[in-house]
Amino acid sequence: MNFGGIYPECSLGNARFVVVPVPYDLTSTYQPGSRRGPAAIIEASTNMELYDEELKKETYLAGIHTAEPVAVDARGPKTMIAAVRKKISRIVAQDKIPVMLGGEHSITLGAVQAVAEKYPKLTVLQFDAHADLRDSYQGTPYNHACVARQIAGFCDLVQVGIRSMSREEGDFLHTSKVKSYPADDVFDHANWAEKVAGQIKGDVYITIDLDVFDPSVMPATGTPEPGGLFWRDVLSLLRLVSRKCIVRGFDVVELAPLPGIVAPDFMAAKLIYRLMGYITESRKK
Repeated sequence: MNFGGIYPECSLGNARFVVVPVPYDLTSTYQPGSRRGPAAIIEASTNMELYDEELKKETYLAGIHTAEPVAVDARGPKTMIAAVRKKISRIVAQDKIPVMLGGEHSITLGAVQAVAEKYPKLTVLQFDAHADLRDSYQGTPYNHACVARQIAGFCDLVQVGIRSMSREEGDFLHTSKVKSYPADDVFDHANWAEKVAGQIKGDVYITIDLDVFDPSVMPATGTPEPGGLFWRDVLSLLRLVSRKCIVRGFDVVELAPLPGIVAPDFMAAKLIYRLMGYITESRKK
């Protein structure tokens, strides 16, 4: 299957977006299962209308190619991250927009490294319930709980939806340049999206950990946290950032499918398609 169930599928040469499945969850620390996320998202996407009712267009006509999944390497997350970087680098070198499907959040590091190599002034926008700013966790700095700390070492980082962190992470935030907006900001400030978008310019990579959503609408994650964002909250910021900046790539990670419950899978697929639509709209300008 390919994303959207598009047939015949767009060739790589004619595609604007390249979907890259990464079925990997070796460092998951609560509920595993995100390795099944990419397949579940792609399957759900085949049941999705390709006409976008908000944007009034068929986004797939811009060209969506689904690549072969990145082969899982069990030697450890550092090796897997390197494999992701290699795969995404090839896509970026062809001026395509990589769309990575996770899998656990650690893999985002490889994608960001690849995109930042071509766009050195890259800013990363992170949607997440967790800060992911630990220096090391379970004996490795390449754990999913450390991905944002790694990224902050070479990119500007803006976080949205945060509502869980360790003392170590809180201390790091006070001394770092990371801009972190807790979930409460969304509910307490009417212009929160404009405020966040104002911190971002130029080239941007967007990483969406699905646990940024409230578990009432996204229960299929390995580390759910109460008090999360909702569909329209996330879309409002994605819309603004896509209009204001140049999105060079994005990922959606940490879907851990639940047997017999397909709504979260479909929500993830539609979120990806909607963001593709926002990006194609902005590129017309």
